[in-house]
Amino acid sequence: MGGTFDVLHSGHEALIQTALEVSVQVLIGLTTDERAGRGRAKSQITSYGKRKDRLEGWLKSQGVEHRVEIVPLNDDWGPAALGKEFEGIIVSQETEDMALALNQVREEKGVDKLKIVVVPLVKAYDGHRISSSRIRNEEINSKGLRT
Repeated sequence: MGGTFDVLHSGHEALIQTALEVSVQVLIGLTTDERAGRGRAKSQITSYGKRKDRLEGWLKSQGVEHRVEIVPLNDDWGPAALGKEFEGIIVSQETEDMALALNQVREEKGVDKLKIVVVPLVKAYDGHRISSSRIRNEEINSKGLRT
């Protein structure tokens, strides 16, 4: 799985928990500052180091840090693009198309397709999705509640 994990929230937690339920080991591609800044004001994104520290802290709080490896992600797919050791990919409903495109590339290169596990979006109190940008804008908190 991969993502920016800028403001760690309930949606991110659901993705990671699903990955841990269906996998023995989980690889998280954490977008680099360069990748995360594409199409956004850089001042809006927390640095890679801080995002990684927060993610590692949450994993430790859940007692699962030994099952997860975090690697820098600077492209659309990272090591899963052609890695034969990967069996599946965890995505949100929003990123399912990326996983389908990844499987097409894998198939073209003669690598087995990944099993795609789609995690439903976690919604806030108002029925809209929880997102880091909504949290930064103080519309909601990390659990999707009013601020």
